[in-house]
Amino acid sequence: MNRDVYQNPLITRYASGEMSRVFSDNFKFRTWRKLWLLLAEAEQELGLSITDEQLEEMREHIEDIDFEYAAKKEEELRHDVMAHIHAFGKDAPAAMSIIHLGATSAFVGDNTDLIQVKEALHLIKKRLLTVMKNLREFACEYREIPTLGFTHFQPAQLTTVGKRAALWLQDLLMDFKLVALLDSRIPGRGVKGTTGTQASFLKLFDGDEEKVKELDELVTERMGFPRAVSITGQTYSRKIDDDVLHVLRQIGISCSKFGNDLRLLAHDREMEEPFEKKQVGSSAMAYKRNPMRSERMTALSRFLISLSDNTAYTAATQWFERTLDDSANRRVVLPQAFLSTDAILLIYANITDSLVVNREVISAHVHEQLPFMATENILMEAVKRGADRQEVHEIIREYSHMATAKLKSGSRENPLIHLLAEDSRVPLNLEDIEKILNPSDFVGRAPNQVKEFLNKEIDPILDSYEELLDGSRTHLFV
Repeated sequence: MNRDVYQNPLITRYASGEMSRVFSDNFKFRTWRKLWLLLAEAEQELGLSITDEQLEEMREHIEDIDFEYAAKKEEELRHDVMAHIHAFGKDAPAAMSIIHLGATSAFVGDNTDLIQVKEALHLIKKRLLTVMKNLREFACEYREIPTLGFTHFQPAQLTTVGKRAALWLQDLLMDFKLVALLDSRIPGRGVKGTTGTQASFLKLFDGDEEKVKELDELVTERMGFPRAVSITGQTYSRKIDDDVLHVLRQIGISCSKFGNDLRLLAHDREMEEPFEKKQVGSSAMAYKRNPMRSERMTALSRFLISLSDNTAYTAATQWFERTLDDSANRRVVLPQAFLSTDAILLIYANITDSLVVNREVISAHVHEQLPFMATENILMEAVKRGADRQEVHEIIREYSHMATAKLKSGSRENPLIHLLAEDSRVPLNLEDIEKILNPSDFVGRAPNQVKEFLNKEIDPILDSYEELLDGSRTHLFV
């Protein structure tokens, strides 16, 4: 590694080697060569004068790219596609005359971009499924454990630890469905020519439109796409890129929500991310257990979410059939969006693989607040035993404020139930009130909601994509 050159931390620190490979020079430029070969093979099949020798020579040199030569040619020609045509032609001289025949730069550029998007989406689906599986198991295990719900970050009615995890999981389910839909809809650019009219190919095939259409279909199918976009300018519509970033942005939103929730729970010591034996929380404060994984998730999510503005502006400012001001932006935005998403989901998977739940702390917080939440039930039971509803309501109101003041003064014990039990106007003793204070009676249908959600919505997805979750998958032609 050259220490005098900036290294992108998305590659050196955060994203996986798998995702980095998708956007590597080797992947990109070998795909260009494969596309040129596909084009030539299809053109030969449809009657153009291309020899088997030329095709074989191209096949033999798909992998061995002379990057130094290509760089020199690009410096000379100021055109990356032409530079790589010359580099391929140097390796396969017999084929030089037919490489890129009838095509424009967008043939290799745009089709490769879309292939990279498809490959990257496969990885994102795999990452999402891993996290979903982790959260599914966690939600199932903790579906009955009562915990404080929070609205406005103030204690609210009880929920369960598993129900809260199911909410995180539901966000990811929505994201997964968007990714799967996007993956099924991503088209190839196909073989469209300089401004999308296919005029060059019509010329090559002596005006035979059926052969031009067949060429487009053959190459698109062999690239691994179910279809090509019907019409293009020189490039495919940059709204497709914006669709991609919109979906990745949604993942960033979901991951940031989880990361922030966990950071807040860690502050109250209810839940924590894994903390390794030798891990250092702070260079100065040795006792610290900072939620560094969650913080990294939210930091990278913020970056990912911000990237979607770029694709929106790029799509909005394209001129007519093509303008080159999209190029430099897309070279940065598309790879970094996927690298960021990959990194965020890897962190999410790491956290959810070993989430720490401090049940005693959760229980203590529940019992501190539960007397307030049980006051309506206490009121109803007192009325059943003959008390005046309005009088007991006022008694509860006064004692609640007293109990709140006590807690605010630093006490960890909520005195409310003792105050009520000792008041002769309330026909309930301490044992009667404590029977009402069973936390599980205050979580509503949360445990069954979790069970139903997992059974109906999560398990069918995990079952349908079991092969992808296990690591086996179908690649595109690359």
